[in-house]
Amino acid sequence: MSKSKYQDMRILVVDDEPMMSDSLRQHLVEEGYAVDTAASGAEAIDLFDGGAHHLVICDLQLPDMDGLTLLRHMKDAKPNTEVIVVTGYGSVQTAVEATKAGAFYFVEKPFDFEELSPLVEKALERRELMAETANMRRQLSTRAEYFNIIGSSKEMQTIYETIESVAKSDANVLIVGESGTGKELIANAIHYNSLRAKKPFIKVNCAALPKELIESELFGHTKGAFTGAHADKEGLVQHAAGGSLMLDEIAEMPIELQPKLLRVLQERTCRKIGSEKSYPVDFRLITSTNRLPADAIRDGLLRDDLFYRISTITIHVPPLRERMEDIQLLTDHFLNQYSEKYDRPIAGVSQSAYQRLFAHPWPGNVRELQNVIERAVLLAKGERIEPVDLPFDNGSASAAAPSLSWDVPPNMTLEDIEKFVIERTLQRTGGNKQKAANMLGIYRPRLYSKIKKYKIGLEAVSQN
Repeated sequence: MSKSKYQDMRILVVDDEPMMSDSLRQHLVEEGYAVDTAASGAEAIDLFDGGAHHLVICDLQLPDMDGLTLLRHMKDAKPNTEVIVVTGYGSVQTAVEATKAGAFYFVEKPFDFEELSPLVEKALERRELMAETANMRRQLSTRAEYFNIIGSSKEMQTIYETIESVAKSDANVLIVGESGTGKELIANAIHYNSLRAKKPFIKVNCAALPKELIESELFGHTKGAFTGAHADKEGLVQHAAGGSLMLDEIAEMPIELQPKLLRVLQERTCRKIGSEKSYPVDFRLITSTNRLPADAIRDGLLRDDLFYRISTITIHVPPLRERMEDIQLLTDHFLNQYSEKYDRPIAGVSQSAYQRLFAHPWPGNVRELQNVIERAVLLAKGERIEPVDLPFDNGSASAAAPSLSWDVPPNMTLEDIEKFVIERTLQRTGGNKQKAANMLGIYRPRLYSKIKKYKIGLEAVSQN
């Protein structure tokens, strides 16, 4: 009998019939498993609670305990352990109850081991996959940096998980976010974490190419196809063969060219300008836009049929003002980067300077913060960046939010500052959450979550 690929995993067999228990044990050992056996519910609990079993095969009819009760105990104690239940008194209702209690599968006696063996394999495979997924989430939940993307906020962890989930597929991805939020970094992470990582990654900014040239750049042309076409030219879709193609600012692509891109995506073939011959293309499409797709479609800038084709997966990148908890991580990252680049021995950022950074609304997002820290590193007179080294202050940070100027108490953590700012803004709006959200530059649901997070009481202001 061939050994299982999950050999050496430990299985607990619970059955009060010695012949059944011994037979199962013998077959499982021959396949390479380590096996314990128990003849009662009490014995099973002792072995299970004190051991490290990957799978339990449990009879539902035990002399001292209902099998469902034992099943529930096992799933409560160790949810990752899979359980296959076995009974000689099978019924649909029993099967449903066992499944609801967490059983992987339900088997009726009598059965052949050839019937049970693949179920054991599948149960252990599922356990491994679940463990890998949980491990990945634990790693991502503590990551401050992922493929050069900086951020440990909940919003960024969600993006990391999405990248991990979709990178290995060829699904088209649309990245939506304001300018400066890091859409290109996310595109890089998708490509370089994919099966196409060793192939080309071609990037095209649709807003930077002249309208009359973008079709030729993307799809190529033949000699004489138009004035100035002195030789055949391959398009960028050909250069991306086997790899990925990123179309940045897709909503800036000429509307009359979008049907051709749609046909290329549907048929996986392309035709150069001036040619009657089509050639196959093989690339994974990643697009990005700083416009809300619904607005771009409404304004006639993006065809809805193309949008549905390019947005199999959509990743929304939050603006920096909606993940203020990442400011310190980003600041430290850029500080280290530019201190080393310019050979400036800057040790850190003062608390008062952090307060200024935190109070700024960051209309330019991460790119603006990067430029601010680079400038501060170059201009700093001392060993730390001080408020004087920053190109703004709390009162003049943004003309759009002049009413957010106040003196922040010293020696506060970043979370303390954020809570302080939200409380003062709510006071100024008389408790009007929509006005407060507008002043803070965040969406109303985001403000609600912050109020809940910091347990901000609104008794002193009028409710909205």
